[in-house]
Amino acid sequence: MYEGIVLHDQDQKQKSENFMAMKYQKGTVYPSGKKVKMWYGKYLIYGQDSEGKEVRKHRNIAICPKAGNPKWRAEQLLREMILKECGVLAELPSVPSDEPLTFRRFVKERYIPMRQGKWSPAYRKTNTYHLEHYLIARFGDHPLRKLDSFQIQIWLNGLAEKGYSESVVRSCFSNIRAITAMARKQKFLTEDPGEDVKMPQTKVVEKPVMTQDQILGLVNGIEDMHDLCLLQVGIFCGPRASEVMGLQWKSWTGEALLPLGTAYEGQFYSGRLKTRQSKAPIPVPQQVRPVIEAWRRLSKDSSPEALMFPTFGRGERKGQAVPRWGKNFLKWRVRPVARKLGIPARLVTFQVMRRTLGTDMQRHGTLKDTQGMLRHASIKTTGDVYVQTIEQSVLAAVNSRTSAVLGDWKMPKKSLGLQGRNLKGLNEIRRSSAKSIGGVAASA
Repeated sequence: MYEGIVLHDQDQKQKSENFMAMKYQKGTVYPSGKKVKMWYGKYLIYGQDSEGKEVRKHRNIAICPKAGNPKWRAEQLLREMILKECGVLAELPSVPSDEPLTFRRFVKERYIPMRQGKWSPAYRKTNTYHLEHYLIARFGDHPLRKLDSFQIQIWLNGLAEKGYSESVVRSCFSNIRAITAMARKQKFLTEDPGEDVKMPQTKVVEKPVMTQDQILGLVNGIEDMHDLCLLQVGIFCGPRASEVMGLQWKSWTGEALLPLGTAYEGQFYSGRLKTRQSKAPIPVPQQVRPVIEAWRRLSKDSSPEALMFPTFGRGERKGQAVPRWGKNFLKWRVRPVARKLGIPARLVTFQVMRRTLGTDMQRHGTLKDTQGMLRHASIKTTGDVYVQTIEQSVLAAVNSRTSAVLGDWKMPKKSLGLQGRNLKGLNEIRRSSAKSIGGVAASA
């Protein structure tokens, strides 16, 4: 029998109709509203009247504001509301014995709900697309119990032969194996067809890095102190895009940056980082420290809780300091300079900056130093998170690499101001009021 929702009609008091859990409903979300956009949900309520006939009613409910809440979040909240109202929050709908369980239904009603709690916003967006566009598009209507290793392997081989990147093929490979393993563990399958599947060879993916001349060209071409500080932190400290956009002034210790949260698509996630190792302090080279201090003096709000690199909010968040979007910053503030210098746009990303740092560091320190700088090693932090020591070998290595790139470059004696920015809008920024959102892991 399907699970559903019991509708409590205050006017009828259920005198003429007895609504019971007849059919499973996950509902549909849609935006509505003129001044304030909201996510609303609608679904059908199935039940029986006093004569035993099946009847249904429509139900509409407000879920959450549209601003700051993507559609997947609204769908998740609606599902929780439906399940909670039904009284089976921890239970998923069972499948009738006479109806085959399809791959699509298992993925959407079992796999995603059980796994998405550990996905960061960025990974959730990418992985959900991969599941829909590749796996469900191929196996969606296929009965789950009829999946076999041969089908899966031929499909993966086909993706590789068509020239799909390693990241796409590996994502499909990992997901299909995880899905079939879960189905086997939950006894929907007697054997795991993904167990013997192998990752096929894929085309070599180009992993570009920036040259010294390109880095110097960008550094010298920036005329805005905010942009120069953010760019140098990205190039010479190597944080992930979500980490640098989530930095607060209390993250700055004078010699290191302590990631205390992440930012993704304009939302700040306090305390949420990719891994435990991501909480390790990020050493800041000596030549970059004066740039950070210069930006702090110019910043409208340098209180501990304030964001280091904010922008001003719009709509409901007008007047608030909110996190920047990494892609927008690069597109509008850095790539125009890069175009004038003939630097390809594909090189102006935080991922390339991070990769360039890792590549260059090998010439100035040990592999352990490089891992420590990028926080890929098992670095265990102890004591108070705000008072952390930096391994001197790591700091020496990153200083050596920065000096090799910048040479005798020094910050202009005349401090840079704010060029080409909406000063009126920026002056309206009050103290940082970016609200933390819990329960979601950070982006990659």
